[in-house]
Amino acid sequence: MEKVEVLIIGGGPCGIATYLSLKNQGISALIIEKGNIVHTLSRFPTHQTFFSTSEKLEVGNIPFIIEGRKPKKHQALAYYRDVVKRNKVSIHSFEEVLKVTKNKDFLVESITKGGEQKQYKANAVVVATGYYDQPNYLSIPGEELEKVSHYFFEGHKHFNQKVVIVGGKNSSVDAALELEKCGAEVTVLYRGNSYSPSIKPWVLPEFEALVRSETIDMKFQANIIEIKEKSVIYEQLGDIYEIDNDFVYAMTGYHPDHSLIKSMGVGVDDSTGRPTFNPETMETNIKGIYIAGVIAAGNNANEIFIENGRFHGDLIAKNIISTR
Repeated sequence: MEKVEVLIIGGGPCGIATYLSLKNQGISALIIEKGNIVHTLSRFPTHQTFFSTSEKLEVGNIPFIIEGRKPKKHQALAYYRDVVKRNKVSIHSFEEVLKVTKNKDFLVESITKGGEQKQYKANAVVVATGYYDQPNYLSIPGEELEKVSHYFFEGHKHFNQKVVIVGGKNSSVDAALELEKCGAEVTVLYRGNSYSPSIKPWVLPEFEALVRSETIDMKFQANIIEIKEKSVIYEQLGDIYEIDNDFVYAMTGYHPDHSLIKSMGVGVDDSTGRPTFNPETMETNIKGIYIAGVIAAGNNANEIFIENGRFHGDLIAKNIISTR
């Protein structure tokens, strides 16, 4: 059984930032990540450009220098790989934490990709898991069909195909633009009655222009009802429509999985999805269990990003030092 001072669950940017904050204070730590480092970022679309400028994605005061202002996905992945390599971050990839129990210390049970069961003892645990593995389902007939996805990766395979996108925020707009560029026939179904104010301001003009020219078919106040093998049925202002369709991207957002932290005894507000924690220390209602990153935002994924979640590790490290 391996013994560590602090065990961090989740190897995303905020988990890595927490590790570096602890290391800077002389606190040893280990990250356990069920995928590989920054797993969520690796699943972003190939063409993804970040909201934030590169300096706001930096962790551990390590410069993220690029030619432009806003980094693309491949640049961010390269940066975080380099951070982990240069700082010799201790991380067990492709290993999933199954259970955390507290006696005098914390007992952490996990399983590797190969099926090996492992155990660790830790003085403290940091939960730095994200959202991206838990999509918000439509709960309509046909959602289980192979043609339906809640993740958009790239548009090439949809050349000359009829594609419906469900949703009207950034992920939907980004997917629509990429699909149109790759030669897909794109229809966007959005239940709102106008463009979402959260759409990136430098993207919206291009999207609106394609809608005005009818290159992209934008349907406001439209609700998808059923997905069939060769068509999609939706309702708009009381009328029912059926259109030919080859693929559907349901870009309806994601939500946190609280099953692990609830099993640790951490309180979670049912209405907001926000765990019980002290924002000055990031410690939960269970002494020695902390949270870092987007999980602290509850159901509101737009509240915490890398650029503000990366500082949670400093608060955690400071608190651990003060209670030694």
